[in-house]
Amino acid sequence: MTDRPKFGDPAVAYTRGDLSFLNLDIRVPDFDKPVSPVENFYRAARRDKPLWLPNAVTDFQTLMTQDVVYTKPGDVQLHANFKDPRNKTENYEFYEWFGGSWTWVVSAGGAMLTPGCTVCSDIAEWETQITFPKLAGWDFESRAADFMRDEYDPNRVMHFDIGRGVTERLVSVTGGYTDGMLALAAEPDAVRAFFERYTDFLIELFDRIHSLYNLNLLTLHDDWGTERDTFFSERMMEDLVFAPTKRFIDYVHSKNCVFELHSCGNVGRFLPHMIDMGADLLQLQARANDIHALKAKYGDRIGFNVSPEIPAGAADGERERAVREFVGHYGRHGGAYASVFSFDERENFENIAELYFRSLEYYRQNGE
Repeated sequence: MTDRPKFGDPAVAYTRGDLSFLNLDIRVPDFDKPVSPVENFYRAARRDKPLWLPNAVTDFQTLMTQDVVYTKPGDVQLHANFKDPRNKTENYEFYEWFGGSWTWVVSAGGAMLTPGCTVCSDIAEWETQITFPKLAGWDFESRAADFMRDEYDPNRVMHFDIGRGVTERLVSVTGGYTDGMLALAAEPDAVRAFFERYTDFLIELFDRIHSLYNLNLLTLHDDWGTERDTFFSERMMEDLVFAPTKRFIDYVHSKNCVFELHSCGNVGRFLPHMIDMGADLLQLQARANDIHALKAKYGDRIGFNVSPEIPAGAADGERERAVREFVGHYGRHGGAYASVFSFDERENFENIAELYFRSLEYYRQNGE
């Protein structure tokens, strides 16, 4: 076993952990590493002999969609603002830049399309009913200048969550999943044209943000199912969703940026499509998918963001066993990163150390 520092060792440096989605600060150990976390992440994402299994909490800097502009309450937003001080105590309505009304729901810890809100009543008329945001009207530069001066760490993976993919955007403008899925079935030509126009917009937005932050990782959200099954068939995937999504992924790759697809629901039937699109990494809903089995079947062709199940208050042997089994399965071929932390200071140190040193030893021994 690799020698490792102990909790409380004064020689261990600490830094700020990345918990952007939770809008929380946490102190994490900053262990000496043989290469930069950025280089190691590229190796892991490309399944090219990583040296340890990346931990987003220690190795990433993440910007959520709304984080790239300054707004104040009442302003139109790009997306939900996870840093809004009202989020823990207040349900509130806000307007998103495609014109839809959204409601932040405290109990859900996120935003939902406000019931009754419909931007586009007829997808066949999308060209007249939907107004695409003009990026020139948004000040991305001020926020980027402040971030790059005060917060940017070139040794961390620069990660941007760009928000909604083609189907989520369709749902958001048509008033919900029922109307969105009906549009897919009833007006495929109009939906196809809308998807192509929206992909042009995504590429323009990605270009703007990438030019300001030099991104290493981009996450796109496109939920494709319920916990029981997918929203639509393989044929609809192939006829409508696949081509625009692949075009966007190809463009992201052309900028030397890793692509991650976040997709909630029981979407296992779409794994071959995700691979053919060129997705590097997947964020899937654990309770709706057997991610362990998906890794075993597809892990030599696509990667996963998944984390070991370390119980709170775990004894050393229990922690070691959980991480050893996790690294032995998900670390195989590379193609994995985790998000490991704890709000207990000692457990946080021990969990992060166990993942880092255990995976460092695994890759030294196995050369994968």
